[in-house]
Amino acid sequence: MTTATEQFRRARDFLLEHREDYATAYRDFAWPRPERFNWALDWFDAIADGNDRTALHLVEEDGGETRLSFAELSRRSDRVANWLRERGVAAEDRVLVMLGNQAELWETALAAMKLRAVVIPATPLLGPADLRDRVDRGEVRHVIVRSADTAKFDEVPGDYTRIAVGEEPGGAWLPYADAYGASDTFTADGPTLADDPLMLYFTSGTTARPKLVEHTHTSYPVGHLATMYWIGLRPGDVHLNISSPGWAKHAWSNLFAPWNAEATVFLHNYTRFDAPRLMAEMDKAGVTTFCAPPTVWRMLIQSDLGRLRTPPREVVAAGEPLNPEVIEQVRRAWGVTIRDGFGQTETAVQVSNSPGQVLKTGSMGRPSPGYRVELLDPVSGAPGVSEGEIALDLSERPVGLMTGYHGDPDRTAEAMAGGYYRTGDIGSRDEDGYITYVGRADDVFKASDYKISPFELESALLEHEAVAEAAVVPAPDELRLAVPKAYIVLADGWEPGPDTAKVLFDHSRQVLAPYKRVRRIEFGELPKTVSGKIRRIELREATAAGSTAEYREEDFR
Repeated sequence: MTTATEQFRRARDFLLEHREDYATAYRDFAWPRPERFNWALDWFDAIADGNDRTALHLVEEDGGETRLSFAELSRRSDRVANWLRERGVAAEDRVLVMLGNQAELWETALAAMKLRAVVIPATPLLGPADLRDRVDRGEVRHVIVRSADTAKFDEVPGDYTRIAVGEEPGGAWLPYADAYGASDTFTADGPTLADDPLMLYFTSGTTARPKLVEHTHTSYPVGHLATMYWIGLRPGDVHLNISSPGWAKHAWSNLFAPWNAEATVFLHNYTRFDAPRLMAEMDKAGVTTFCAPPTVWRMLIQSDLGRLRTPPREVVAAGEPLNPEVIEQVRRAWGVTIRDGFGQTETAVQVSNSPGQVLKTGSMGRPSPGYRVELLDPVSGAPGVSEGEIALDLSERPVGLMTGYHGDPDRTAEAMAGGYYRTGDIGSRDEDGYITYVGRADDVFKASDYKISPFELESALLEHEAVAEAAVVPAPDELRLAVPKAYIVLADGWEPGPDTAKVLFDHSRQVLAPYKRVRRIEFGELPKTVSGKIRRIELREATAAGSTAEYREEDFR
């Protein structure tokens, strides 16, 4: 076992030992900071040696299954790495990977790490325009995609190696299946430095052109020890995380965190979300830990949660803040509490409710082990305020923080100004150190000189049975400058119209202070990024332009 492996294991085992003792974990945890580290070689292959336990378990919609042990994945990724090297993939080459939840995705991730290639994860939902941007700005040398998506690259110029997974498409495309004929004895070309680049992530672009986030061979693999701790993963767990390939949360909880813990990654592939089927598969697979975005949790509570005979031991949510009403419904049905966490593509989980902590309704929890979180005054930038921008103290730079925004030194300097990494999110901290999410700095607005947190209003609306989803933005108002307007997706059984609008205005008056209550409502679908996040910028623009489909509170008095 290498020194780097030993350092990593000691840090991992410390967090496992103190998984329900937050005070000790936070006080005494120290990041391993090896000079050289390759997670695929120094960790995954080390735990895979002679290990026949299941590392990856995939269940398809038609009932088909794939099960691969740690040892099998180690050998398969060695074959893929050798074959890719023969195809010209070299250290620091950019490889765009656009695959679904299929075994080849995990094989490729491990193989690319072993080769020290730089992976650009991409969701299969992307079209030619997005792919042109990624190939161009990412300086892509190789692409590995599903055969079904190869036609998209007819409109993506560039001199890059084309590799197809699935049916052989012919032409310039090389069949990935040939990799299984390569040798399963892999020898690295050279050492991997801890700060060598590993991943380039295009952010979801909810308000602007996607940023290109750069991570290293330690910032994500080692950084997600904090994510492992938050989820509460243990060796031997069966972990289900619902996330689309191509986005950072997929790497968080379908790659690094579970395999850091030596747990099984379980996934159920479906074309359309089916809550009863998902819960049936969770029971069959024996899922012990479960992570899902708020959208999925909101769909789950529309179903009969009692269908799940054996609820997971740990349940968490991330991606956007989770509303208290959802948490309460799951607690009543499953007897477990969904624990929120806060992080970004740029980091691992920064703030979380880890196992064993006292939970406070609405709070994201306290800073993760290894993270020194400050709230900065929005005007002066000074730390120590009770409400302000969530930031990381760079005097004790956490391992799980990006290198910066690739190719954009000005944006990187702005994000790291004054000795802090600035998240762009606003939070408030109570006397016990718990942080509550207020909103994106760009989303918080004033109405009659009162500060309005869209998240707080959305949570209040979701308490009503008619509301499946809600997004609140400012609407221009001659008297108050701006008033809260809610865009609402209705739950099954409710119809858009004045009667439903009146019910929801009445609900708003009952549960919100007068200065906070919703003054306008419009029904319809919410615009979202391909990763599922609400594009509030589109809602703000539509609101500013005006709409004849909205209902106004004053019309129902």
